[in-house]
Amino acid sequence: MSPPDAAAGTAQEPEPDLARGADRALVAAARHSGGRTAAVLGCTVAAAVAALAEPAVLGHTLDLLLRRDPSGPAWTLLCAAVIAAEVALDAAAARLTGEVDGRSTARLRRLGLAGLLGTAPHHAARHAPGETAARLTAHATEAGKVPAAVAHALAALLPPLGAVAALFLIDLWTALAFLLGLPLLVLLLRAFTRDTLTSVARYQQVQLATAGRLVEALAGARTIAAAGTADRERARILARLPELGTEGRRMWQVYGGTTARSTALMPMLLYAVLAVGGIRLAAGAIGVGELLAALRYAGLAAGVGAVTGALAAVARGRAAARRTAALVALPPLGHGPADLPEGGPGTLELRGVRVVRGGSAVLHDISLVIPGGSIVAVVGRSGAGKTLFAAVAGRLADPDAGQVLLDGVPLRELTAEALRREVGYAFDRPVLLGDTVGDAIGFGAGPAPGPQAVRAAARAAGADPFVRRLPDGYGTRLAEAPLSGGEVQRLGLARAFCHAGRLLVLDDATSSLDTVTAREVERALAREIRPGTRIVVAHRLSSAVRADLVVWLEDGRMRAAGTHAELWRRDPAYRAVFASDASDASDASDASDASDEATTDTDTDTDSDPEAGPDERPAPPRKQEAGR
Repeated sequence: MSPPDAAAGTAQEPEPDLARGADRALVAAARHSGGRTAAVLGCTVAAAVAALAEPAVLGHTLDLLLRRDPSGPAWTLLCAAVIAAEVALDAAAARLTGEVDGRSTARLRRLGLAGLLGTAPHHAARHAPGETAARLTAHATEAGKVPAAVAHALAALLPPLGAVAALFLIDLWTALAFLLGLPLLVLLLRAFTRDTLTSVARYQQVQLATAGRLVEALAGARTIAAAGTADRERARILARLPELGTEGRRMWQVYGGTTARSTALMPMLLYAVLAVGGIRLAAGAIGVGELLAALRYAGLAAGVGAVTGALAAVARGRAAARRTAALVALPPLGHGPADLPEGGPGTLELRGVRVVRGGSAVLHDISLVIPGGSIVAVVGRSGAGKTLFAAVAGRLADPDAGQVLLDGVPLRELTAEALRREVGYAFDRPVLLGDTVGDAIGFGAGPAPGPQAVRAAARAAGADPFVRRLPDGYGTRLAEAPLSGGEVQRLGLARAFCHAGRLLVLDDATSSLDTVTAREVERALAREIRPGTRIVVAHRLSSAVRADLVVWLEDGRMRAAGTHAELWRRDPAYRAVFASDASDASDASDASDASDEATTDTDTDTDSDPEAGPDERPAPPRKQEAGR
């Protein structure tokens, strides 16, 4: 038996639907390498047949040689050929097994990654980054061994079953002596399979939780260092280590106990066969060669315990597959066959939109028509639902009720290409993807933009000055570019501007910028970027002032919609939204001046250095963008 080589990971105990999904994923992985898997089964079965033939050929050869039969040398060569064939087939099966394991693992990882990237961000965020990494690496590797392990397990059953049949053909009493202990071996096999599956599942749960905590700590390393809580975090990460040790010892106890019992049982069976066979030999019922064959067949039959190794690999793989299948089972963000009408202005309509999270509605029955080409500021206190509104507007998430239409076409019915070609996003904490700074700006669906388009987008986002000062300008590798939080955010804006379509959603995308740079970006958004509808999740008063329409959210409901001037004059609660925001306190102290500025604003903003804004924060840890 092989040792219980458990994979890293943890997750909740799988539900029946998840278990069935895991089995379907394993079947898909097996089909992906169907030819090689069949070859593994064929080689292992052929090797098992050779192993079954070997005792009979060896025993008959011995009898012929003892009688000095002229055919003895020929049978000796046949015996050597059978042994050589068994060795060669085992070697071929081992090589093919490696190929099947690799291909099956790759298939499972692709399925898991497709499920992860094909779902809405809030569904992907169900699993912590550390857990996701473990599911796609260690667990997928363990699960990828299942197709070949099943082939080995099926072939491993052939020698014991064939050996028992051969014992009956050689001598009934010798076979009965062996069969007396066979039920104990079967019970041992069943208990081992059951206990192994249970202990491995618990071990993986604890290990995956530990991996998740470790990744969290690595992502927040600066905060931990600044807070001086390294010892506390170390203790938190290692808190379940004793439990992990307990589960690990339990796995080895199951394996060791089964090994000890099978080690004691199998020699007893062989001695029983030897004793009965010796008596039958003395009585002249069987010959020396038949006694040798009976002993070899008894050894093969007792090898039913070796099946536990293959079954344990299948059990471990299925447990791991259920964790990888949790990614495959994520609900896909499906797309339709429709395209947008040519030259549409970007009119966005929300009809009775309702979004539920955790059993509670977080956006309540929002109905709104946003005229094409307008700039809309979405405002509200923290937790009002602004980011979720932005996610639904650009279809990073689907509403649970109602629908969202762009130029009269429901977003659900658009093709993925049409949706991402015409709907763009910029986030408050962007993740830069690509090798160089220029690649990060040009990153997106469709053809790669040229250098001029990349530089134009960077200028519009206020990023061109500091990019030019980098060691290799736009060719500077991201890993070697020292970027502040505001600079990262400007590059994220440049990426959105570079791929601006008829709808552009800025989800708090200027929060790390100083006031001067933020206003320059707002002007560029209105004048230099491709015309279209702009939805701006706003915290600054100036963003609301410059908007054509303000959507005011409160507790997931649209409390009001109108121009900033109208809302400011008629509702003190609206003014309080900005007065309570520390980042806009200076603007709110003179709200009327700010409102006047909106109507008279020209290009007289100070052109101070945008790289040295007082509001800039250090670059946040890079992590997956997800709807909040």
